[in-house]
Amino acid sequence: MAKTIGVGVIGMGWMGSVHSRSYRAVPDRFADSGLKPRLVICADEVESRAQQGAKQFGFDACTTDWKQVIAHPDVDAINIAAPNNQHVEIATAAAQAGKHIFCEKPVGRSPQETAAIAAAAHKAGAITGVGYNYRWAPVVQYALQLIRDGALGQLTHYRGRFLVDYGSDPHGVLSWRFRRELAGMGTLTDLMSHAVDMAHMLVGPIQRVVGQHKTFITERPLVPAGSGTHFSRGDDKSPTGPVTNEDYVGVLAQFQSGVVGTFETCRVIKGHGCEMAFELNGTKGALKWNFERMNELQLHLPDDNPAHDGFQILPAAPNHPGYARFNPGPAISMSYEDLKVIEAYQFANSIANRRQGQPGFAEAVAVAEVQDAVARSWQTDRWEDVTPIPST
Repeated sequence: MAKTIGVGVIGMGWMGSVHSRSYRAVPDRFADSGLKPRLVICADEVESRAQQGAKQFGFDACTTDWKQVIAHPDVDAINIAAPNNQHVEIATAAAQAGKHIFCEKPVGRSPQETAAIAAAAHKAGAITGVGYNYRWAPVVQYALQLIRDGALGQLTHYRGRFLVDYGSDPHGVLSWRFRRELAGMGTLTDLMSHAVDMAHMLVGPIQRVVGQHKTFITERPLVPAGSGTHFSRGDDKSPTGPVTNEDYVGVLAQFQSGVVGTFETCRVIKGHGCEMAFELNGTKGALKWNFERMNELQLHLPDDNPAHDGFQILPAAPNHPGYARFNPGPAISMSYEDLKVIEAYQFANSIANRRQGQPGFAEAVAVAEVQDAVARSWQTDRWEDVTPIPST
């Protein structure tokens, strides 16, 4: 079993930096695994950013040409953190070169691109991973255990949401995330992908959906290519360009199991910094989780005492999956980047064991099939079945 895994990171913006730090932390947080991800080479089209990434994280080399990352003989795994419009070309080339592939979500700009990327990776026998990191919160993994153990009884209702305000300022710049030709769909792929993946993990497949969408801010200040992030800001004097994908998506859903559900995602809503959340009800109990308080699980398991009939807050603790890797005692907060470290470990471990883990591209395709049905419902204005995406 290979323990040292050569990693090449493509795209050294915010997310590429997060992934690079996460690989470096794996030998520390998971010392007993013996895994040693090695940062071999990084790429970014902005030379200064590539050079800074190499210096900051200790890559052996850097480049402005992502093809050099794939061609490097010491690279076993390609980590894609580039804008969405580059994913198909990079992932396909990586698969054809015999590399394993981790890709930030959304894997493709559209459901069809996601399916095409997954097919290329499957044909090549690549181990894959996707950045659905919220599923790794220790109390979320504990919630999954409770569900599988039947503690909530028969599941009945699910409500998933991802509400953020990073785009609520009309002076927020027109980054690639707001442009359909670069990002593909808007919140349907960017935010809804997390909400649907979480529902798939906790409840299971979705059978049919009907949705609505809206773009609230239709013009944004322009930003030079390769500079700024979707948190950057222009001003009243900045030239503007059109927003070409959606700010908001709302969905009604029916799961194959009979569970009924709703989903809501928005990037321009005031008052929500990063509310990736779910609520789940069953015949014996219920639970709630919100990433803004990611180290707490609200749990309702009533007993024979009516005074106990209400939600209780469980703080994250060493008996919850993954928590003891970071903290020795209960109620010590973990962070977003800690979840990314767990994610990096899971991907590296699947490569070392030559066994596909979850979430991989198969899970990304399952999410894409739901997104495809939602998008179809926008056109037909009726319920649409979740069906396989035709291969291309």
